[in-house]
Amino acid sequence: MTFDYDLFVIGGGSGGVRAGRLTAAEGFKVGLAEEYRMGGTCVIRGCVPKKLMVYASEFADAFEDAKGFGWTVGETSFDWGKLISAKDEEIRRLEGLYRSNLEKAGVELFDARAELVDAHTVKLSSGESFTAKHILVAVGGTPFVPGIEGAEFAITSNEIFHLEQQPKRMLIVGGGYIACEFACIMNGLGTAVTQFYRGAQILRGFDGEVRGHVADEMIARGIDLHLGTDVMSIWKVDGGYSVKCTNGSVIEVDQVLYATGRVPATANLGLEEVGIATGRRGEILVDAWSQTNIPSVFAVGDVTDRVALTPVAIREGAAFVETVFKSNPTKADHETIPTAVFTQPEIGTVGLSEEDARDQEPIEVYVSSFRPMMHILAGRSERMLMKMIVSQETRRVLGVHIVGNAAAEMIQMVGIAVKMGATKEDFDRTMALHPSAAEELVTMKTPTRTG
Repeated sequence: MTFDYDLFVIGGGSGGVRAGRLTAAEGFKVGLAEEYRMGGTCVIRGCVPKKLMVYASEFADAFEDAKGFGWTVGETSFDWGKLISAKDEEIRRLEGLYRSNLEKAGVELFDARAELVDAHTVKLSSGESFTAKHILVAVGGTPFVPGIEGAEFAITSNEIFHLEQQPKRMLIVGGGYIACEFACIMNGLGTAVTQFYRGAQILRGFDGEVRGHVADEMIARGIDLHLGTDVMSIWKVDGGYSVKCTNGSVIEVDQVLYATGRVPATANLGLEEVGIATGRRGEILVDAWSQTNIPSVFAVGDVTDRVALTPVAIREGAAFVETVFKSNPTKADHETIPTAVFTQPEIGTVGLSEEDARDQEPIEVYVSSFRPMMHILAGRSERMLMKMIVSQETRRVLGVHIVGNAAAEMIQMVGIAVKMGATKEDFDRTMALHPSAAEELVTMKTPTRTG
């Protein structure tokens, strides 16, 4: 059978773009359809614009801290419109690069929604239909908002990047990394932030000590964090919204942001009609090579609900190309992935939490909490936290957790050592770099606790 394409990719995000570009570079005919904007969630309304807003929000601290170092700082003000405009311009530039690189590689692009018709056919919203020897689904995820009364009045992480005006009072609902990051961003930019989370502590899944440390610092920075609290209903009032809470209280805000998780964007893709197996959250079920139960159809990235991180989707896309088009069966490695949360203070983590490691085997836990040098003259009380989890038997470092300035930059490098199987003694043998906060990682000599 002759096909229109060797590969047709549904979705122009990180995983789909990488797979399409690499496949086309090998001389295969590739088509790619994206219904929104090239670059996907990460580039258009995720990691990239979020990090730009993180940078913007950190200047409030910088202006204040400068005084302690002898600088005279005049009156400062923040212009939301200028930030959003500058952010939009950078996103346009990046989107253009994604599109240009795909076209240079020979990928044929379609600005349309694509759905599966059968194991080898896709239909576009433009009315066109194409056949392909292989189909890759890489449509990512979408924000989840529970079906409460007045849910239509809330925004999600999709819309916050496009608000025309900065809210003066904002309620953020959720306790995951997206909710906590936006709570810190908006607080840093001057918005009065209230945060509701129905659980006992924010950042479920992260190390318990890290969770508590960050929650305390967020509160100290002025975020009105309410644990064990959720929203019952939202209704519009003059100048904003009223929100009824599970504790019986009612608050008024200018904006309600729901950041209560994301789900795979698999609705109306034709998966059921084709017979592609999905899980309870709608995720496409795949094997270690990203292949679905339909041999010609593969899926990578957030739509598979494995590890919802941009670098993971990119690796999965590259592994797919190696497996299917280069006859080199390759599995994406989902173990020991360095991760950052851009709260204030920032989190960097790799490997096991203390709780998970303790469930697995006897461990040693090394902890150091201190005021970094940069905070002393500034008069800032915020403390850094560095934590190392070590196997008692093998001496391997099972996990490292950092909270504080440049935690993400440090954890990327630490992640190499942990991935290679470095022991506590390997860290101990490494000469400290002084003066730096990171030197604590190689100077912690005595376990804080064992078990």
